[in-house]
Amino acid sequence: MTPIQAQGLPVLLNGDDLLAQAKTGSGKTAAFGIGLLNKLEARNYHTQSLVLCPTRELADQVSNEIRRIARAVPNTKILTLCGGKPMGAQVASLERDPHIVVGTPGRILKHLLKGTLNFDNLNTLVLDEADRMLDMGFLEDIMLITDKMPRRRQTLLFSATYPEEIKHISGMVQRNPVEVRVETSHHNQQIKQAFYEVQRGEKTAALVALLEHHSPESTLVFCNQKQTCNDLCDELWKHGFHACTLHGDLEQFDRDQVLVQFANRSSSVLIATDVAARGLDIKELAAVVNYELTPDPEIHVHRIGRTGRAGKDGLAVSLFYAGEQFRVDAIAKYQDSPANIENLSSLSTRDNFKLSPPMTTLFINGGRKDKIRAGDILGALTANTNLPGKLIGKIDIMDKIAYVAVERQVAKQALNILTDGKIKGRSFRARALR
Repeated sequence: MTPIQAQGLPVLLNGDDLLAQAKTGSGKTAAFGIGLLNKLEARNYHTQSLVLCPTRELADQVSNEIRRIARAVPNTKILTLCGGKPMGAQVASLERDPHIVVGTPGRILKHLLKGTLNFDNLNTLVLDEADRMLDMGFLEDIMLITDKMPRRRQTLLFSATYPEEIKHISGMVQRNPVEVRVETSHHNQQIKQAFYEVQRGEKTAALVALLEHHSPESTLVFCNQKQTCNDLCDELWKHGFHACTLHGDLEQFDRDQVLVQFANRSSSVLIATDVAARGLDIKELAAVVNYELTPDPEIHVHRIGRTGRAGKDGLAVSLFYAGEQFRVDAIAKYQDSPANIENLSSLSTRDNFKLSPPMTTLFINGGRKDKIRAGDILGALTANTNLPGKLIGKIDIMDKIAYVAVERQVAKQALNILTDGKIKGRSFRARALR
């Protein structure tokens, strides 16, 4: 078990409220998922647990993890309710109460006010990434939601950082919670940290030099503003990098597509804001770059903790101006480790360098509603063709669309197979994503 599981599970199983601080990737979702399922009454078709998340991406990730654990519990209904999706389809799914609901505060409150969701039999509330929900202004929604549920319940509050507001909301929604804090510093792990001082107007050139020198297969770049994300993405494309952005202004379809491309290695660089990056489930992330330093050292640690997981080596690089030295010092003090400040002149750059992603994503105009499974797409690509299955990567199936990653050198061949052939005896439109 991970530390948060070892320390938190006894509290969960004992029925006590829990106030826990744990970084991304700590295993907290499995911890509270086991807790929810342990006391679930599968024959009682009422909503027994609610998990609130700040973003749709995190809600989807949490739902998938709980479903994975719940395979051993027959007939468990888990429903995800988030904005950006039609209300009608969600209302239809709520005609029979789910056992567990995972969702964002705005959409959950909307269903409660509409009368399509009922918490009279709820026994467990989970506030996941509570610090980000407070940052996003969800406190009022959360309090309105808790007013609609029984006072006698177990409330579990998880937060990556521990601002004073967390204690405040805990006092309003919890009863004598047991506090658990898991170490959040990364300086003793497999993450190499480096800080580079840059001049005004030279940040993008510095980032390009870093990418050329290290050539990471996947890089998550953090910016503090949405417009900075967009501007930087345009600049990186001009330098030959396959980059994409993730922030709050994107429509749900575009957000899903960006996440699919980055997760299946069809895009080399993802540029994101802190809030948008919450809940990202990216395996083996090679590097994290702080294009802009965050004012909060805790958030800095949370950012860089996305690399160097599962025993893998990771790289965390931060760019700063001379006037931001105080932020570098604050990070060093928080981590109780001196900042490793390196010189940009030590980087090896290459002329006409291109960091091409190894995969290409193919879009298919058919999904779960068309009874398409991953095996059907794999079969269509490999059956009676000379395309080896080992060249096919991650397959993602949505309600009405699907994505399949294929190695870049066979992308045209795979697209022709899908365009000219059939999946489960039916023809579907397909195209390669940029």
